[in-house]
Amino acid sequence: MVGQDISALSNGATLSDRDYAYIVWGVDDKTHDLIGTSFNLDLEKKGNQELEDWLRVSLSDNAEFDYVFTEIDGVNIGILSIRKAIKKPVSFQKVPYIRSGSNTKKLSELPALQEKLWSKLNFSHFEDIAAVTDLTIEQALQKLNYSKYFDALGISIPSGYDGILHYLSEDGIIRLQDNGQYSITNLGSILFSKKLSEYPSLFRKVIRVVSYEGTNRLNIQKETIFDEGYALCLDNAVKYIDAFLPSSEVIDVNRHTESIYPISAIREALANACIHQEMSISGSSILVEIFSDRIEITNPGKPLVAVERIVDNPPKSRNEKMSSLMRRMKMCEELGSGWDRMVISCELKQLPAPKISIYEENTKVTLFGKTTFGKMTEDDRLWSCYLHACVKYVQDEYLTNSSLRERFGLSESSSANVSRLIKEAINRNLIKPIDKTTAPRYMKYIPVWA
Repeated sequence: MVGQDISALSNGATLSDRDYAYIVWGVDDKTHDLIGTSFNLDLEKKGNQELEDWLRVSLSDNAEFDYVFTEIDGVNIGILSIRKAIKKPVSFQKVPYIRSGSNTKKLSELPALQEKLWSKLNFSHFEDIAAVTDLTIEQALQKLNYSKYFDALGISIPSGYDGILHYLSEDGIIRLQDNGQYSITNLGSILFSKKLSEYPSLFRKVIRVVSYEGTNRLNIQKETIFDEGYALCLDNAVKYIDAFLPSSEVIDVNRHTESIYPISAIREALANACIHQEMSISGSSILVEIFSDRIEITNPGKPLVAVERIVDNPPKSRNEKMSSLMRRMKMCEELGSGWDRMVISCELKQLPAPKISIYEENTKVTLFGKTTFGKMTEDDRLWSCYLHACVKYVQDEYLTNSSLRERFGLSESSSANVSRLIKEAINRNLIKPIDKTTAPRYMKYIPVWA
């Protein structure tokens, strides 16, 4: 019953243009008198499994709820807060429900409500939902590091609350409620919150960094969680990651150490993971895993563009407001140009190209450490060759045997090996020659889609 009601109320909240719906235990349905309850969801079980865990597994991945058991006027009250459905109806055991009067019914039994719900879902955005409500202006500003907002945009902080509110309201960070109090949106919280763990619907969105000994997950070296909003912790997270990476000594004007990985690529990959994650998926966070030979950055959600067109495709994001604000704050690049920078920075260090993998509902970007051409897998060589052709093409240049040798740090004596790689890339339908009649040593290549 609880699972069906969570589905029904979540979908009903979307229909009613409310951020949350609620189930309350310990209040008389008719008189609304406080009568107390012995039910505590935190203690209940379904078989041998905790009820809350069972509910989260049985509900669709866009379901999000939080339970509080407390005492009011000497009696126990239980309150279940249920976030509205985003992107798709919330379902329980793969069936979506809806409230009709005082009854919970299958959504399919009410086609008119089903059509209206889908119409609402098509325009629902995670960023607009209130993360916390009923705050005074002082309380709202105390929860946010709003000075970061003004510093990043190059705006002087206004002297009074009215001026600060004007900017924060215009960008959808704080909202004035009907009762004269204020709410902080998910957008404001996830970017500028001093503590994401204070928000039940957001604490799973933190950036988590895990470093391992060796090339597998057998031995964890250290694990750290960055609890601040992304605008506050992104640079610190990148510096933290860099501290775990192998480095080499460089002697130019001054002697200094330099990371084997391009820091700009790490920062761009992490920023992309924050921006392009599927926010409606509950229970998933941004995960950075550091191994001795690679870095893996995983976020919930699949890419909105084909992996093969990640470099040249027009910008597209599922979190448009967050993407727009982060770009204005110079925290990231446009989708295509960001990948240009990642690929080029890896090429300059003669590293394998960044790799994109899709696992069920997650996207993983892998940055590889230094390795020789001979030790790279054939797939990694072909992917590096393909992305080299892509970045050359968007710069109005072309892939050649010479440019590819330079990209891998190979001498002219390796021309035959590179020619075989180019031939295989053509056979795999990744690249194509501009003019097949050109002499082999002058042949130029472009991506197959160009």
